[in-house]
Amino acid sequence: MPADVVETLRWGHAALTAVVEIHPDRPVTLRELSAGEPARPPAHPAQPLVEVLVAGEGRARASRRLSETAVGARLRYAGSARSHENGWHELRLLLRDAESGLEAELVLRSPDGVPAVRARVRVRNTGGRTALLLAVTSFAAGLPAGDLDVLRADSDWLGEGRWAREPLRDRVPDLGLAGHGQHGKGVYALTSSGTWSSGRHVPMGGVTDGGTGLTWLWQIEHNGPWRWETGGRVDGAYLALSGPTDVDHQWSQPLAPGAEFTTVPVSIAVSDGGVAGAAAALTAYRRALVRPHPDREALPVVFNDYMNTLMGDPTTAKLLPLIDAAAEAGAEIFCVDAGWYDDGGDWWDSVGEWRPSRTRFPRGLEEVLARIAGHSMTAGLWLEPEVIGVRSPMADKLPDEAFLQRGGVRIAEHGRYHLDLRHPAAVAHLDEVVDRLVAELGVGYFKLDYNIDPGAGTDREAAAGAGLLAHNRAHLAWLEGVLDRHPGLVLENCASGAMRMDYALLSRLQLQSTSDQQDFLRYPPIAVSAPLAVLPEQAANWAYPQPGMSDEEIAFTMCTGLLGRLYLSGNLHRMTAAQRALVRDGVLLHRALRGDLRRAVPCWPLGLPGWDDPWLALGLRAGETTHLGVWRRPGAPESTVLALPHLAGREVRAEIAYPAGADGWACAWDPRRAELTVTVTTPAPTARILQIRPI
Repeated sequence: MPADVVETLRWGHAALTAVVEIHPDRPVTLRELSAGEPARPPAHPAQPLVEVLVAGEGRARASRRLSETAVGARLRYAGSARSHENGWHELRLLLRDAESGLEAELVLRSPDGVPAVRARVRVRNTGGRTALLLAVTSFAAGLPAGDLDVLRADSDWLGEGRWAREPLRDRVPDLGLAGHGQHGKGVYALTSSGTWSSGRHVPMGGVTDGGTGLTWLWQIEHNGPWRWETGGRVDGAYLALSGPTDVDHQWSQPLAPGAEFTTVPVSIAVSDGGVAGAAAALTAYRRALVRPHPDREALPVVFNDYMNTLMGDPTTAKLLPLIDAAAEAGAEIFCVDAGWYDDGGDWWDSVGEWRPSRTRFPRGLEEVLARIAGHSMTAGLWLEPEVIGVRSPMADKLPDEAFLQRGGVRIAEHGRYHLDLRHPAAVAHLDEVVDRLVAELGVGYFKLDYNIDPGAGTDREAAAGAGLLAHNRAHLAWLEGVLDRHPGLVLENCASGAMRMDYALLSRLQLQSTSDQQDFLRYPPIAVSAPLAVLPEQAANWAYPQPGMSDEEIAFTMCTGLLGRLYLSGNLHRMTAAQRALVRDGVLLHRALRGDLRRAVPCWPLGLPGWDDPWLALGLRAGETTHLGVWRRPGAPESTVLALPHLAGREVRAEIAYPAGADGWACAWDPRRAELTVTVTTPAPTARILQIRPI
């Protein structure tokens, strides 16, 4: 331990240890962040815990990093406080820069028994002059020493959650910094801009040591712009996590004397059990974070009429037989997707009033919703609340101030204006829409879609990025208000599939559509990777069986939906009795395993999936049972070997749970290697759900 350390502050609980070093002449640093009580704690570089970039101060050394800021280098320990309430442990660290008068309070919170910590920073100006903030980290620390790989997830419409793993040294090379006596200038940074928080990358990342298993996984819990970065230091590498910044997102925040600013929250899960261990920790943390809701226990099966079915063109004649077939299959919610409000057939740029069409439903939408209720299913509607079409009557009824603007002009994107939920008129309009549809039509489920990105934000009464951040926070407050008024209402998070998949939204909303991918052969890698970014019970993976499919193809697409939140579609009413029975068997299996889904943790017996992998596998561990989905795509060899290290040394029984009675698949278990060899003679595409239990 360095000689100038005057205090070592230790905090955590049985599952988490954090050690903070407090120096008289250097910033406060994180010495250790680990699961439980490690025998040999890894050494962490002395990266300041908080970085504050301020105009007129800048960085201590020129770079593009969120490291070595002038204010961050001057922050000194000024006190701490601990608490434990409602199952969460909390540590507050107060840091102060005597020169600028800026104070930074770092708040760390961790649920009892979970090796994960949530962090955010509150900056307060105690000085006599306004400070212009250009960036503030939510968390910053030195990365643990070791032979680390860095993990990231690229994302796109139809290609969500494509994880990649590469040596950290390929991104942060050894530059011989010690010989220069200076930290590096380069940085490896991932950013997201606009409001599609996962439009380019999932707001997550990680590092893992393949030799020791030591792993950190982090997520940025924000429904807008974010940044994470790592770079080289003389003493190792560092990590910095933040929301919007000036250089990336046109964000700046004037902080007058006495004013405060709070960063977006981030979280870090730690494990010495590799990626699967850290994923289990992050899964437990997410379950502690999400808002209580009846849906979390029930996990009803949702049928949605959109994907490869009505595709935004619902009518009474089309819906009634589909509703009957969905009920027969075992669906418990039926959601009428886009188009229910359209009278003219060209609705994209006219949305905003959200009143049912009379041409599509000659006897009213009520007839359709009554048919849904008659089958004891909950009625759902598609809604894109944050937009107003440029041809909508609402475009002239709301004031200009109720919309995001640049230079006094409403932002228009793809024929839509974007509401600014900082304005009470925008909030009042959306409250009226939701309350009316719930009260008058009995809607119990909304698919909340989001198909435009307004860019940097709004410069009305703020810098563009700051205006967007305030809108993002107002959006979350609006959602909370909706659920406070309608506590049983189920809200699905959707944004052109999963373009806004983050735990600012998912801590409040009940499920997440994981993609708009319409090709059933391309969906499995999305479904397999989803539990790393989303709770299994929130990951709504589409299964869209069709009457023109073979039985193996129907089973293939059903398997894609079964090990998550089953999101069913397809022209079931046109299927044969045997095809409908195959679908119904899948729904029955899913309903039977929902109890395990709520407590399961994911594992990846073939590693995290590649987009073109011929074999894919996802395991969900729940007690003694491992539910295992395995997909063989065209071009795959006849056999594959699945690693199940949690079952090492045990004899197990591997049974096919779905489709029942299917042949062509054989399994052989090696307990010493903890490997399951799967051999398939059935032509691809083919998939199965297996249940693995110790004998």
